[in-house]
Amino acid sequence: MPRSANLNVMMKTARAAGRSLVKDFREVENLQVSSKGPGDFVSRADRRAEEIIHAALMEARPTYGFLGEEGTVVEGEDPTRRWIVDPLDGTTNFLHGMPHWAVSIALEHKGQIVAGVIYDAAKDELFFAEKGEGAWMNESRLRVSGRGRMIDSVFATGLPFGGRRELPAALQDLARLLPACAGVRRWGAAALDLAYVAAGRYDGYWERGLKPWDVAAGIIIVREAGGFVEPIDPEGDIFDDGTILCGNDPIFPAFSKVIRNG
Repeated sequence: MPRSANLNVMMKTARAAGRSLVKDFREVENLQVSSKGPGDFVSRADRRAEEIIHAALMEARPTYGFLGEEGTVVEGEDPTRRWIVDPLDGTTNFLHGMPHWAVSIALEHKGQIVAGVIYDAAKDELFFAEKGEGAWMNESRLRVSGRGRMIDSVFATGLPFGGRRELPAALQDLARLLPACAGVRRWGAAALDLAYVAAGRYDGYWERGLKPWDVAAGIIIVREAGGFVEPIDPEGDIFDDGTILCGNDPIFPAFSKVIRNG
């Protein structure tokens, strides 16, 4: 596929951050058995990855804004363009030595996501898309699944933890959805949930309590793969509300009805 200069920068940067994280990930298993545990180590790995991403993107595009999960915020000279970055989506998986986490980089232009990259460094799967150019994983074109029946479909979500206020709604969603589908998965990385919908591995995904950096790159990847992406409240906004609902064309009406009728 033709790739813009911006997308090439994003892909190169995601791979660089991924390489740094893979090196740190190899140490996590050893740290699991220490008395202190790997928590502080992983926090440093997360921050270091964001520093790598911030330095590379700002060197390439010094006038763009920057919003990072680890707290890096830059108001760019160009107010129309902003990077939205999660240097380590799936931190808890990383912390526990589970190889399901990713680097996520999106480019926003005039309030719309125009390019996105999600890099699963542990599996070397690079998901990416640019507006109007389709969605890809490494060298393969992505399309959402073609399943048309809820009972044949597998969905993904995130389950709130630590007493978060979204827990009752999530449990109610599950009570309505589980009897109507082939299964629900909770793998703990929103960016990869979206990438997997784009790849047809999941038929749909929904979640509440999200931040822009959790979903920004995944939104355009799903849309460019032919999927629908909306907030749970059809009158709302994904970034403002922190909710998302996505799926393929045949499934989306029935799926969205189940989730929205709570």
